[in-house]
Amino acid sequence: MDPCPFVRLIVESLALKLPQATKPAGSGVYPTTTPCFCKLRLKNFPSQTALLPLNNSSGDSPPDSSTSAAGFHLDAMTLRRLSGKPVTLRIEVYTGRMGRTCGVSCGKLLGRVQVSVDLGVSQTKPSVFQNGWMKLGSETDKPTAKLHLTVRAEPDPRFVFQFGGEPECSPVVFQIQGNIRQPVFSCKFSADRSRSR
Repeated sequence: MDPCPFVRLIVESLALKLPQATKPAGSGVYPTTTPCFCKLRLKNFPSQTALLPLNNSSGDSPPDSSTSAAGFHLDAMTLRRLSGKPVTLRIEVYTGRMGRTCGVSCGKLLGRVQVSVDLGVSQTKPSVFQNGWMKLGSETDKPTAKLHLTVRAEPDPRFVFQFGGEPECSPVVFQIQGNIRQPVFSCKFSADRSRSR
């Protein structure tokens, strides 16, 4: 069995910073009562949802508390299909409850961001595509919400079975990472011929 490349695309350090409310009471998002979440979308993959903790720190320092999304696992066939093409990770930020009621989404969209990802480089070494705050709106004259996220990809080594000599007697499991093949597990089997089936 030939080794196949796999890549994990990881989205972590998620946090949301909201602008100070300038509108009258009852019209804004209140950090103590309003839950926020985001949807992560990558072409041809099911979307993922993650809760967003609110960050109250000033400036552009990293968030005190953050959460991680599960990420995406890309197999060899997907990597071949996407190689040489720009891949865009889309993140939509919502306020309100997650889920649907009567077929209608419960959350209110606050904004979207996009991160361009180059998967060709990630097959051989870890790569970071975004690390920091991104504005959710395109208006430059108004205060907007900001999303903190780290988007990175790393090779995901896989295990490969190889048999030496008699396949039924000596399986060896190798971990493949680039050109390095490291045996991880081996065992010997013996057949008890006195038992009947």
